Amino acid sequence: MKIVDEIAHASGWIEEERMARTSHALEVDGRVWLFDVVDWPELDTRVGELGEPAGVVQLLDRHGRDCAAVARRLGVPHLVLPRQLPGTPFELRPVVRFRWWREVALWWEERRLLLVADALGTIPFFCAGAEPAGVHPFLRPWPPRSLRGIAADHLLVGHGEGVHQHPAALESALRTARRRIPRLLLDLPRELRGG
Repeated sequence: MKIVDEIAHASGWIEEERMARTSHALEVDGRVWLFDVVDWPELDTRVGELGEPAGVVQLLDRHGRDCAAVARRLGVPHLVLPRQLPGTPFELRPVVRFRWWREVALWWEERRLLLVADALGTIPFFCAGAEPAGVHPFLRPWPPRSLRGIAADHLLVGHGEGVHQHPAALESALRTARRRIPRLLLDLPRELRGG
């Protein structure tokens, strides 16, 4: 695991593998919320350094990662696609509502932080050319409208390292998602071959 996205009140960790599964911890008033968790030996220590565990949140229905097991071990609730997290400054927004894919994103307005599980990513599988962040290939024909107009100083994603201090990255990814499909299709075979 590699530590990423270390900013005030937030931290992430990423598997150093091709799909680069990324998890995050957000701290509010000494309580730590974990998102789309991939477990690792140092997790409990890392959470303890940030504060008291409050809950494990799964923002995407399709894969639970290690959310349930970590929630049980820490003795906190495991929340799947919650509509809200009472007692927090987080706003949860529906992103995808297909029968086979449901996802919510977290917006922390005070910190200008957006956390997206799978609709956006920063690894080559998601990005066309030199995009700092890209819309998931399956969503490019229908980029999520609920994320438009958000000026995020910190864009945290479930696959790859976050994009920081680049508020135009999100709007650019959404605005050009369809137009950049041909470029993504050219890049994708190379990425799937691992090269």
